[in-house]
Amino acid sequence: MQRLTWMLLLISLGGCMARQPDLLRPLAMPEQRTVAVRDPAILPVLPIPQQTAPRTVADLRKVPEWRLSLDEAIKISLENARVVRVLTGLSATASGRTIYDPAITNTAIDQEKGRFDSLLSYKGRFNRTETPTAFLNPLDPTRAALFGTGADQFESIAGLTKTNVTGGQLGANWTEAPTRFGGNAGPFALNPQNRNAFELSYTQPLMQGAGFRVNTAPIVIARINTEFSFFQYKDTVQEMVRGVIEGYWNLVQARTDAWARRIQVEQTKEQYEREKVRLDVRLGDKGTLAQARVSYTQFKANLVAAEAAVLAREGALRNLLGLPPNDDREIVPVSAPTLTRMRPKWKELINLAEERRPDLIELKLIFEADQVRLTLAENSALPRVDAATFYRWNGLAGTMPNGERLATGSGQFTDWSIGVNFSVPLGLRQGRAKVRESSLVLLRDRANLDQGVHAATHELAISLRELDSSYEQYLAFKDSRIAAYDNLKVQIEQHRVGRSIYLNVLQALNDWGNAVTSEVRAMLNYNITLATLERQTGTILETHGLVFFEERFRAAGPLGRLGHGRLYPSALPATGTPQQYPATGAPSEQTFDLKNPAPRKKKEAPPPAPLPAPGRLLPPLVVPALTAPEGVERPDRRAAVRD
Repeated sequence: MQRLTWMLLLISLGGCMARQPDLLRPLAMPEQRTVAVRDPAILPVLPIPQQTAPRTVADLRKVPEWRLSLDEAIKISLENARVVRVLTGLSATASGRTIYDPAITNTAIDQEKGRFDSLLSYKGRFNRTETPTAFLNPLDPTRAALFGTGADQFESIAGLTKTNVTGGQLGANWTEAPTRFGGNAGPFALNPQNRNAFELSYTQPLMQGAGFRVNTAPIVIARINTEFSFFQYKDTVQEMVRGVIEGYWNLVQARTDAWARRIQVEQTKEQYEREKVRLDVRLGDKGTLAQARVSYTQFKANLVAAEAAVLAREGALRNLLGLPPNDDREIVPVSAPTLTRMRPKWKELINLAEERRPDLIELKLIFEADQVRLTLAENSALPRVDAATFYRWNGLAGTMPNGERLATGSGQFTDWSIGVNFSVPLGLRQGRAKVRESSLVLLRDRANLDQGVHAATHELAISLRELDSSYEQYLAFKDSRIAAYDNLKVQIEQHRVGRSIYLNVLQALNDWGNAVTSEVRAMLNYNITLATLERQTGTILETHGLVFFEERFRAAGPLGRLGHGRLYPSALPATGTPQQYPATGAPSEQTFDLKNPAPRKKKEAPPPAPLPAPGRLLPPLVVPALTAPEGVERPDRRAAVRD
């Protein structure tokens, strides 16, 4: 026995030491008194795809255009959305939801159903007992002797239990205990002998834990949690689609603003160059040149800011689509915004939001789960009353001292019992507190549900007001752009012939640029508000032709290898072919009929001057002056040549 003990100790020592790099490390682990932090360099290296540096305003290198429609953008975002991203200003962040969350939560249903699975158990063990006993010597009562009875027994118990949906538990056990006696106390009636028994038992709760609703409540809650996880995921996907639409139109707005600023720079640059020439030939003045220079540089700065906004908006859209910051392509939106005025009906809008809006559905599911939990709490406050029954068939078989075998007959010896078990905490304080807690939680979540409906109606009202406001602003700014366009052309012509000062041109140019950007901003905000309204009614996915497809994967079933290959939910990506905003083939900003009010004309060679009549003086010959540094007077190089 001692050898066996030492052998087991050495085996355990070898196993522990094999797992530790330090062979001298004690078996009893010491206390952790320091913070053990590994060098990040030894952690696994994450694969990073090859990427080129992003474009900046200082590096606006020419790259091929990628003409991207809004429908294609939505589809790309869904294909790359294993982790759902949402738009946050000039960036996109992870929402915390993935395509795997509903499938993960769905596993809890089978976990709760597992309570009703049959449980097979087996216990087998060898027992060696040897109990010493003292007895008086019958020949000499003053003396005693020791008697030891040894027994070698193998106990085998196999059982099967099953819990039903009403809370009852059925059990069946088969027990065998073959025993061989030893010692010197004399013969046994049966040696060896085998005691066996088969027993059936059933326990049925009558109050606490009784009933179909109570016992299936955890399964119902697990199903509600799965629905809750699905609608949470759907809510974030809807927000992602809405964010793609907003990011797409924001890029169109930035490109339009950059176009208008570029036209302003061209106009002011032309005027600045013209005033420089006029001053060189003594036909202009320094004040006008200084004003033209300031306007030109200011519009250049505005253009840099507009181009930076284009790059930022394109980067935000790329982030939302799951694309790298740069792939040597310039995204050019080619979907036309909706110019048709929508007039949703208020009552139908509210009813649709109450039925389809994911956050309201989540509140409904929470309230439904609270009702189930209240049922569980009320049941836990009841006394414990169980009806218990038991029936057992006993058997005994063995060998008599004469060598003959003796065994009981079938059903010869039986046991049975029937009774009631009752227990109740005096006062039921804990159970009643749980009931009060569940009741108050139910009232709280009902109030949250009412508040959710209240907030949803106000959000819809805000969106409707924003919808009409954006469209009315679009109409007003459209008229303003037309008027500013005509005014700018008039002011430019008036200034060219000397009938107007340059400040009028600058004011007209600034008014035209603001009118262009304001018109486009109002219409694109109208389209963004339409997407927001679809988001607030919970129909934005259906509007764009998107549905959820339940992917499946193979995994081990309840029967292990026998059940291998069964299909289970894995992920729920949104699929479909959006067709709301197809490609038009032209950049989206051309939808607004943008025109340069005064395109720069190509310079043509002036016609030769006519020869003067004989005997008349030639006009003065003008020689352009060389450019001099600031503050240095230019010499008068004009000279009149006479005949």
